Order: sequence, then C-alpha cells, then structure tokens
Amino acid sequence: MHQSPDKTRRARRLRSDMSLAETRFWQMVRDRKLEGLKFRRQAPLAGLTVDFYCAELKLVIELDGGVHRLREAEDAARDERLRAAGFDVIRVGNEAFLSNPNTLIAAIRRQAEQMGKRPPHPSGFA
Repeated sequence: MHQSPDKTRRARRLRSDMSLAETRFWQMVRDRKLEGLKFRRQAPLAGLTVDFYCAELKLVIELDGGVHRLREAEDAARDERLRAAGFDVIRVGNEAFLSNPNTLIAAIRRQAEQMGKRPPHPSGFA
C-alpha cells in the first residue's frame, strides 16, 4: 500500500514523540532483543499507523494512553480492520504496561510459540 507524504511525516513525528510506555517497550524489543523478532514502530498497515508491528508474527502492539478511554469504539473499529486484514492485535494501556511489562512480553512469546517461531540458538547452531 502506498504511504502518502503526510502519513510519512506523521509517522516520523510519532516516532520522535513516543510516550514513556512506548519508549520502554521499544527499548525492550529493538534490535531483535525479544526472541530475535524484528519490530517496527509507527508502521503503516491497512491504511492505519500502528504503534508497533512484528511482520514475522503478523502482530500489532498498541500501547494506549488515557485518551483512548474516550475512543474505545474507534479503537475497536481499528482492531477489527487490522484483524480483517490478517493481523493479530494486542492492545495494552500504558499504565498496565509500565506496572508490569512482563505481561505483554509473555503474550508476545506465546504468540511466537503458537506460530512455531523459535529464537535462534545463542551458539548459532540449532
């Protein structure tokens, strides 16, 4: 799908203005730190811009601030649009993630296991 210049600018701005939860999550997953999986941030998918995306798992991670409590119907419609396009979505509130990041990390690991993705062996041999 073609990305318009406006959407590209918006994605760049969002990458530089990440919330604390997004920054912490990015620190945990960038450079394939989590099970060797590659995550992209502020990625364009299905005509939307998602917080984080792992193509290997077809998994979208959305970290939501307080304003999302006022946009539950809109978020549900976004999630449905992404699921209809073949992506799985995990949506977590910023406060929930910051208080216990391991819950989200465990959910991502379960998703990887279900899809048969195993991390590379540290020695480089299987």
